[in-house]
Amino acid sequence: MANRTLSAIAASLSQVRWRAAAIALLCAWIALAPSLAEARAGSSSSGRSFSQGSRGSRTFEGNGAAPMERSMTARPTPAPSAPLASPGYAAPGYAGGFMQRNPFMTGLLGGFVGAGLAGMLFGHSAWAADGSSGGSMLGLLLQFALIGGLIWLAISFFRRRSAGTAAAEPTAYARSAGSMPAPTATPRNPVEINVTEADFTAWGALLTAIQEAWSRGDLAALRRYVTPEMLSYFSEELSANASQGVENRVEHVNLLKGDLQEAWSDGDLEYATTRLRWSANDYMVSAAQQPSGQAVIVSGDPSRAVEATENWTFVRSHGGRWLLSAIQQV
Repeated sequence: MANRTLSAIAASLSQVRWRAAAIALLCAWIALAPSLAEARAGSSSSGRSFSQGSRGSRTFEGNGAAPMERSMTARPTPAPSAPLASPGYAAPGYAGGFMQRNPFMTGLLGGFVGAGLAGMLFGHSAWAADGSSGGSMLGLLLQFALIGGLIWLAISFFRRRSAGTAAAEPTAYARSAGSMPAPTATPRNPVEINVTEADFTAWGALLTAIQEAWSRGDLAALRRYVTPEMLSYFSEELSANASQGVENRVEHVNLLKGDLQEAWSDGDLEYATTRLRWSANDYMVSAAQQPSGQAVIVSGDPSRAVEATENWTFVRSHGGRWLLSAIQQV
């Protein structure tokens, strides 16, 4: 029986070790396995893919893709919030308490109450001329009655006056304003400019040409296809690859699907954002010259195509040719 128990424990430990080793290998494979989203034009040398570039006045607007992380377009400054209430005026819909609206009554009532308290403290009232206890009590009761009557008359007077003023001068914000229907925003037409089949063809051709120039590390060719801002990002990423002694090859680029998201005019420029789903053979090779002349593969599989989906924004002057101005991860 003891031998069977020991055998079972040993088998369990062996399974635990095997599972731990399998998990470790899986994690290492995931960390080292190449994918199109970790390389290609538009990613950093660390393997991270950025949303970068400019989309004119819509650079920081949400469009269903990752927001811009790197852009030369200045982020708009939010408008300052309106103050809750102007100095010297009550907040809309609230005019304060009665004593706040009529400070004169506060002083008058305080004077009367103070006089009554003084009479009680000194054992007489203002209307007890003989100084007797009966006179003092009667005078105190008469005093309270008179004070109460004056307060009632004053409150009635000032209520009528306040009601007349409110009717003559309504507040700037009517109380019934909340019941008014909110204005409905007119939906913006996503395609504001004329887009033809030739434009779709040009965008597909740019995808292929940019990845080919990127694979060769050809900045002169990239300059013909991208904006100066995007060229600076590509140059930075190619320099980082060169510093690490590797080159990224993106071959057999194939556009699988392209969907126009937006197209608009922004001053003298026209913009178009398209969602591109494409595939390519993406891998890294050593930049060192080999005696055999054959490239040494560092990572990736040159025979396996992988896919990516991104938002690419193109820009052109009116009547000019399209250039890549932004890449957003989806």
